[in-house]
Amino acid sequence: MKGKSYRMAFILIVFLLLSVVLVVSLIYLIISGINIRSEVEQYEENLRNSGILEVDLMEGRVFEDFLMSLLKQRGYKVSTTSTTGDYGVDLILYSNEKKIIVQAKRYSSKVGIKAVQEISSAKNFYNADECWVATNNYFTNPAKNLAEANNVTLIDRDDLLEWLIEVNKGPRMKRRENKKLGIS
Repeated sequence: MKGKSYRMAFILIVFLLLSVVLVVSLIYLIISGINIRSEVEQYEENLRNSGILEVDLMEGRVFEDFLMSLLKQRGYKVSTTSTTGDYGVDLILYSNEKKIIVQAKRYSSKVGIKAVQEISSAKNFYNADECWVATNNYFTNPAKNLAEANNVTLIDRDDLLEWLIEVNKGPRMKRRENKKLGIS
């Protein structure tokens, strides 16, 4: 009888220890998830706070992240595509039951006709309602003509500047008002 009691006590202690380890592990995973999320949020906020001259120095993938962050702030649900086999599509936006595909071009010169050709040909493949090409620069006249003929929306440097002002206006105004009121 005594042997069974010891075994039962041992099993109970092992069970309690495993339960404690499980609870501590879950707490750790939850806290880690919060930290990862806040790091992503901080990264996106830093991107949104970039000036246009900083945008001009971004690598292609970082420029895509920059656009994704801006577009999220503008109310779109945004996903990225794989770096290969994406048919020229970098971002997929969802808004009001619309699906919009976007090609991002961080260029030091004007964007030409090829970008417009790629995104227009990807429209049916992705079953998209709209297609855009976004750049930190401007577009050549042939690119503008082809875009108009194919209903491709072109987002140029001036549009990006407007988006930056629109997205960052609220937080900056709040910070200024808070400083005046002595709130940090």
